[in-house]
Amino acid sequence: MTDTPFRGVYPAITTPFDQDRSIDFERLRADVRRLEAAGVDGIVPVGSTGESATLTHDEHVEVIEAVVDAVENVPVVAGAGSNNTREALALSRRAADAGADALLLISPYYNKPEQRGLVEQYETIADAVDLPQIVYNVPSRTGQNVEPDAVVELASHPNIQGYKAASGNLGQITEVVERTRDEEFAVLSGDDALTLPMLSVGATGTISVVANVEPERTVAMVHAALDGDYGRARELHHDLGPLVRALFGETNPIPVKEAMHLREGHPPHLRAPLTRLDPDLRSDLAAVLEDLADDAVAVEVAD
Repeated sequence: MTDTPFRGVYPAITTPFDQDRSIDFERLRADVRRLEAAGVDGIVPVGSTGESATLTHDEHVEVIEAVVDAVENVPVVAGAGSNNTREALALSRRAADAGADALLLISPYYNKPEQRGLVEQYETIADAVDLPQIVYNVPSRTGQNVEPDAVVELASHPNIQGYKAASGNLGQITEVVERTRDEEFAVLSGDDALTLPMLSVGATGTISVVANVEPERTVAMVHAALDGDYGRARELHHDLGPLVRALFGETNPIPVKEAMHLREGHPPHLRAPLTRLDPDLRSDLAAVLEDLADDAVAVEVAD
């Protein structure tokens, strides 16, 4: 396999809101600094976890600028997609101007173009914006799968350098890995429950939700696998399993914002129509976090 431009753990960060639902930029910058200090390999703002669907375009760019300002040594991979090609292109250009190092581009949602339309949108942006770009396939949100043939075709473009796979279809993901091995192209997990299985078949990292809450443990798991220590990686994968399940008990980012509130004092506020985590699930989440906190010293010593 050729070298890949994306390797390791890239938290898909939340966008913190004040009680009036304005963006809490001070908390945002603090989150970025905390994650970078924990050893993550990059930061991904304004994706699904960042509630980009409820941000204005100006807010979207302001968040990218704040993250770029806060990081010291890791790349910023900014969400910039849309179901409107002109809008996606304009937002991608603004993200580049804001200082993003790479782009994460969700496939068009709702209007459900044919595969040739998907390819044309990605190529249009890749031709116009000279940054590394990641194709994001999440059919549960978009209503449509980006098929392996389309991904393989896109991988030949020099600016399209990655694929965030959140289809849940390990066979399809394996096929993409197999067919892009001769390209400078990264396959990244977009599903925390499947990160380790994906690494075992050739993925090179993850754009992760759980890393917002357990960055050190997630980094240790992914890098153990990348270094070939699958015994250690499996141990950490199973340690994280209850938290991963708890973080997807309701629509992301509802649970992860609650977890960060419980763990970091992070504001739990979301923008409508998302609502705060169900109280019963909140209790379950608190218990999972307490168990992980009890094991934190052991993880630190082992690493």
